[in-house]
Amino acid sequence: MYKVGLLLGICVRLWKSIRMASSKVARRDPLSNKVALVTASTDGIGLAIARRLAQDGAHVVISSRKQQNVDRTVAALQGEGLSVTGTVCHVGKAEDRERLVAMAVKLLGGIDILVSNAAVNPFFGNLMDVTEEVWDKILDINVKATALMTKAVVPEMEKRGGGSIVIVTSIAAYTPLPGLGPYNVSKTALVGLTKNLAIELAQRNIRVNALAPGLIKTNFSQVLWMDKAKEENIKEALRIRRLGKPEDCAGIVSFLCSEDASYITGETVVVGGGAPSHL
Repeated sequence: MYKVGLLLGICVRLWKSIRMASSKVARRDPLSNKVALVTASTDGIGLAIARRLAQDGAHVVISSRKQQNVDRTVAALQGEGLSVTGTVCHVGKAEDRERLVAMAVKLLGGIDILVSNAAVNPFFGNLMDVTEEVWDKILDINVKATALMTKAVVPEMEKRGGGSIVIVTSIAAYTPLPGLGPYNVSKTALVGLTKNLAIELAQRNIRVNALAPGLIKTNFSQVLWMDKAKEENIKEALRIRRLGKPEDCAGIVSFLCSEDASYITGETVVVGGGAPSHL
């Protein structure tokens, strides 16, 4: 009887080990064989997202407005053993959006994931001082181009049976950042765009969610934190007393693009160190 019990115990432990091992194998590459487009992905948050998606098994197409930035980033990520290619894409130009989509389809067979990260902010000051030209530029790139980029990829996602779209908005959509009025407005609009797209695209098996970073230490946001006193004041308002890193955003995006998030759409996830957001 003792030997039987001992043998049974060994079998149970062995079965648990096999289950744990198989679970790890299944989750090692949650985005295996998925094709992902990431706009504005040669620096900061976009680069961190592109790297993480590739680390999680996706074939990633990066893009930027400058060829040298694309070349540098592709070489760096390929040097890490990741499946990455790239092309120039100014998201405000229809021909560039079309080329980005066509490249993914030609080289990789289709598109499963879009991360819309491109944004501009050419203004800092009072809202009443914003010119019509500045309003047009911010809304064209931050909002309209996001909608048109989504429109361009949806037919390709449908051919693959569905897909996932993540729109990068900002905590400024909920808590306006001083001096960045038009940018704040554009990011609030993206929250609305996310919810509307989620409703319309659900029937096509395409999920749409948004990432709302707080203050992440990047070149894009340096006007807000490069002064040490400003940085310390910002930290005082956070529950987690540090500024964010681009990598803090990347895992959330990978999750939203994976099957683990298959019942999530129309949501905006704030990655802001506990800064006030929502209600």
